[in-house]
Amino acid sequence: MLTLSRKTDEAILIGTDIRIVIKRIDGDIVKIGIEAPKHVPIYREEVFSKISEQNQEALKRALSASVAGRELELKWPEPPARSQAKIEIP
Repeated sequence: MLTLSRKTDEAILIGTDIRIVIKRIDGDIVKIGIEAPKHVPIYREEVFSKISEQNQEALKRALSASVAGRELELKWPEPPARSQAKIEIP
């Protein structure tokens, strides 16, 4: 995981089209702004997990209603893995 220090109104770029700006810092709460193309989904991790769980349950119910008597193992995609790159800055 890459860890960076930023001050208010400083930004981090991810690639050439995603920009994360530190908007405000209040104690241990950091407000951020994210600029990204519309086709890039942005979720808080806990919201993504909840959406995935609900979708998986709905899919199981739909399939069990249409495929009576058969057990199916369903797997919903996991959130993208975080980068494990380690960058040393002298």
